[in-house]
Amino acid sequence: MIGRGIFCGLARLVQSNRRNAAVRQTVAWCYRGGSISAEPRINDRIRVPEVRLVGPSGEQVGIVPLAKALELAQEYDLDLVEVAANARPPVCKLMDYGKFKYESAMKAREARKNQAHTVIKEMKLRPKIDPHDYDTKKGHVVRFLKQGDKVKITIMFRGREQSRPELGFRLLQRLASDVEDLGFIESSPKQDGRNMIMVLGPHKKKTEAMAEAREAQAARKADAKANPGRSQNSAEGEEPAEAPAEAPAEANAEA
Repeated sequence: MIGRGIFCGLARLVQSNRRNAAVRQTVAWCYRGGSISAEPRINDRIRVPEVRLVGPSGEQVGIVPLAKALELAQEYDLDLVEVAANARPPVCKLMDYGKFKYESAMKAREARKNQAHTVIKEMKLRPKIDPHDYDTKKGHVVRFLKQGDKVKITIMFRGREQSRPELGFRLLQRLASDVEDLGFIESSPKQDGRNMIMVLGPHKKKTEAMAEAREAQAARKADAKANPGRSQNSAEGEEPAEAPAEAPAEANAEA
């Protein structure tokens, strides 16, 4: 009797371990995406006795049996889509599911395209910068601000220049004054070790700058399409300039 009881206890323990292993395997399989889907259930995959039905135009049909809802979907040549599975009863709508998925993907793509990413550009200058180099650096800052990006201006001091931080401060104030129509001082000049840093923010938002850039590109494409021969005419107008080069050859032939 004791041996039989021990045997039955071991059998139950083995069976329990097998069951737990099967449960763990099933959970792991589901976690990897085996049976969990982010897409809603449609048509025959809906497993409830009744649903709250919404018509193709958004009208409320009411609570109807699932068979009736599927019959209406077949009558309208549409899909029965479960849009609120946690409701009691679940809410289903009659729609063209393929068209709905396509439009949703296009909206998501458009949203990603219009999404503005904050970018901080950096421009480095020296306290005793040459006027020509200053104009070049300022041109880059102007371009960045027009694109709707922030600009971090860094003045780098070397050697004895570190004892005269007012040179870098005046240079930063000058640059901020030159581009005040496009940007503003977001972070005032401050000393950071051997460098002095200032951050300029654009008056124009990134989304506005992107919209203007797209409009300008569309305008250029429309202009090129409306005047396809402009580039050819300009190229033809440059050809007579090669004529004088042939004159010496003709003169030598006459001689």
